Order: sequence, then structure tokens, then C-alpha cells
Amino acid sequence: MYKLLIKPIFFLFDPEQIHHIVFRLIRLAHRLPLIPSLIRAVSSEKDPRLAREVFGIRFPNPVGLAAGFDKDAKLYSELGNLGFGFVEIGTLTPLPQDGNPKKRMFRLPADQALINRMGFNNQGVDAAIERLKDRKPGLIIGGNIGKNKVTPNEEATRDYEICFLKLFPYVDYFVVNVSSPNTPNLRALQEKEPLKALLHHLQGLNTQQNKPKPILLKIAPDLTNEQLDDIIEIVRETGIAGVIATNTTISRENLHTPASRIEAIGMGGLSGKPLAKRATEVIRYLSDRSGKAFPIIGVGGIHSAQDALEKLDAGASLIQLYTGFVYEGPGLIGRINRALLKRS
Repeated sequence: MYKLLIKPIFFLFDPEQIHHIVFRLIRLAHRLPLIPSLIRAVSSEKDPRLAREVFGIRFPNPVGLAAGFDKDAKLYSELGNLGFGFVEIGTLTPLPQDGNPKKRMFRLPADQALINRMGFNNQGVDAAIERLKDRKPGLIIGGNIGKNKVTPNEEATRDYEICFLKLFPYVDYFVVNVSSPNTPNLRALQEKEPLKALLHHLQGLNTQQNKPKPILLKIAPDLTNEQLDDIIEIVRETGIAGVIATNTTISRENLHTPASRIEAIGMGGLSGKPLAKRATEVIRYLSDRSGKAFPIIGVGGIHSAQDALEKLDAGASLIQLYTGFVYEGPGLIGRINRALLKRS
């Protein structure tokens, strides 16, 4: 139904505009009597064989929603009702910011892909916390944190510290985002020494808490093998819990969309089907090279149950959806979980 009836209507609208419309529709539907219970009954796979114990957290199933979809923690509970095993909010920054000028999200239907240059648009960490205070038990939530655009890289650690400490009581794990291509110079923080310093600092704050929480690093798919070797060393040295592989790519190779269209769109991170192969390669490299030393959350180009199984077979412990969720609809969550049950 989604691909035949709903998606064609959604795709008539600007991607960012329809995103907000869909949020309002989902929120409205959940205010109707019995609808939340009905959605959970239809969407959720409750089989205990789907559960995964990863970095000390028990996930009811391994299919999560990637950061960027619910940036401001406005709809995490309703999205959880669709069957996700966990929802990652953000990227959040200390201060609210508008992000980059619109238009800043573009569909590439011929490639089943998106290009975005959102630029960490969000209402700030404090606004998200007010919504998270109403969180009901049961849904696992990750907090993806970043720096404000106006904050120079030399002072970036302070931005991450603010978000970490403020969010700490309200999320189950953290993701350090230094890999978005849409904030100027942000990816420079992926270099070995700045990244090591940042993660050491956050781990120091983490160990001061009564019960430390997992910290993960989200990396770009555009890193070389030598840089991935550095990531493995940094994870080992800093003691963070794991890695999310991968963020969007700046590559435009092997696209079916005409080059003139790609050129007209301009800069931004590419997600969706074209990212699938490279994201899986990064997962496999990190897993094999490290000897499966740490958990990996796999994300990038998951549009089918087979795509998900490939990520898990490559070494991912959990997976996340974003662009595949947009193109395939919420039914994709159930299809992946049912494929996993057939394997068990």
C-alpha cells in the first residue's frame, strides 16, 4: 500500500515539506482512541529471538531509526510504535540553529537516494530535553550530538560536552557526530589527534557518572583504509563502546540520475541505495580488522531485508534505517525482522 498509494502522493511534495506534514499526520493519528495500540499490534514483532544484547543494552529487535529523522525528539514515541527496536534523535547542538538555506533536501528517485545539506538544523538540546522528560519506559533512545556551526573546531569539545551532560539523564546511548559533510570543517574532527582528544574528554565525563552510558562514534564512508585503521586504534585507546558506519557520502559515483541534475543540486551528503556497497565494505573492514573487538551499528542503503542481512553478515550488531524508510515505508521494519526470524 505504501509504495503504490502513499509514496506517490508524498513524492509530489518537497522532501522537507512533506517530512513535516507526515510528522503532523502521525501525531494526529496517535491522538485518536485505540490507534496507537492498533499500530503497535500491526507493526511490532515481539518474538524474543529478535532481541540483541549490545554494549550492555537489551534491544527488543536490531532495527533502529537513524538520526536525522526525528532531530528534535518530537515523535520518538510514535515512531517507536512502528516497530523500531530503538530510535536515535538528533543531531542536537547546544544552541538552536536554522541549518543551511533551503532548498536543502533532494530526492534522486532513479537511484533510490537522497541528497541533503541540512546543516544540523535543530531547536537545541534544551528543547529536546523538555520533550524527553515525557518519555515512557520501554523504548531505547540514542542521542546524536554535534557542534554549532558558529563554534570553531578549537572549541568544539565544549559543545559536545554541553550536549553530553545535559542529555545524559534522558538517553540510553550517545553518538558523537563528526562526520556530517554539511557543517563547514566538521569532518576535520575525524582526524586522529582531534578525534582522540574529543573522545577521551567525553569518556572522562562518562566515567564520572554513577552509571556510564555507551558512547559511539559515527564515521563517514569516505575514509580510507588507513583512516579506518586509525578509527580502530582510537576506539581501542579511548574505550568508547563502538562505531556507527556510516554517515552520508560526498561521492557522486555511479549514479543513474543525470549529471546535469546532480550538478544543479550541488553540495550535500548522499544517502540511500548508492551508499549500500561502500557502507557494507566499511563495516566488514572494521569488523575483520579489529577482530570483532567492538559493536558496529550498520547504516547506509538498507532498502530490503536482504540489504539488512548483508550488513549484519558483514559484522554489524544492529542496523538503522533512514532513506530506505522513506522509499520503502514502515513495512520494511517488519520484513527485516521476519527475515531474521526465518534464520533463527
